[in-house]
Amino acid sequence: MNTFGFIGMGNMGYAMLKGALNSFSKEDIIFTCPSSDRREKISEETGVRFAESNAECANNAKYIILAVKPQVYDVVLKNIHDIVTEESIVISLAPGITITDIKRKLGDNIRVVRAMPNTPALVGEGMTGISYNTAEFSFEERDIIEKFFNSFGKVVTVPENLMSGVVCASGSSPAYVYMFIEALADGAVKYGIPRKDAYKLVAQTVLGSAKMVLETGEHPGKLKDNVCSPGGTTIKGVAALEENGFRNALIKATDACFEACNGVKK
Repeated sequence: MNTFGFIGMGNMGYAMLKGALNSFSKEDIIFTCPSSDRREKISEETGVRFAESNAECANNAKYIILAVKPQVYDVVLKNIHDIVTEESIVISLAPGITITDIKRKLGDNIRVVRAMPNTPALVGEGMTGISYNTAEFSFEERDIIEKFFNSFGKVVTVPENLMSGVVCASGSSPAYVYMFIEALADGAVKYGIPRKDAYKLVAQTVLGSAKMVLETGEHPGKLKDNVCSPGGTTIKGVAALEENGFRNALIKATDACFEACNGVKK
């Protein structure tokens, strides 16, 4: 039996599969998706075997990763309902779908890990928040779960009631970072920097700045202050960002994301 079975090969499933190959062999993994062309292409690229159906994939894996859109969860859960057992571990990636929701469909005896990864997993720099009842899992199973998520980045374990916050902090936010990179590069191009160089200058700066936060342990505000000389160019740029609602825009984006996760309508 394969260790991991991926149901779904969209951007997230593909990124996680590629990352998992850093720590597990291709023989440990099986996957499936609706498109036969995509199945064959990914299998040829990675050497990972594919299954013809969701049921076949689940039947050949202990850790079953549901890398599909929330709107098709009911169909997928129905496909695997008679396949999963007490030995199976279902890993759900869907925002807004709780562990209880999945147990209600598959059975209270089915063990579930709720996870929220992000697409930088594709380059080994993903950030994943996970939640599960550790009492239901052996030490070996917990080690494999940690190893799996660490194979494509970093992982933190949080109470399930904080998972919507994880979506806001790291699940959706790469899109905002890409928008920031694009906008700042546009500003550099405006003043004559070639676009290719502008993207490199900005993206590396974002990467380095993030590394400073993670490795120095300094508060982001302190690191910001270190760049802002009195009366200098940077503090004037910071003032312009504040004047135009930079922080507020990000907080409002987080609010909208959180509301969407929890089905809040206005």
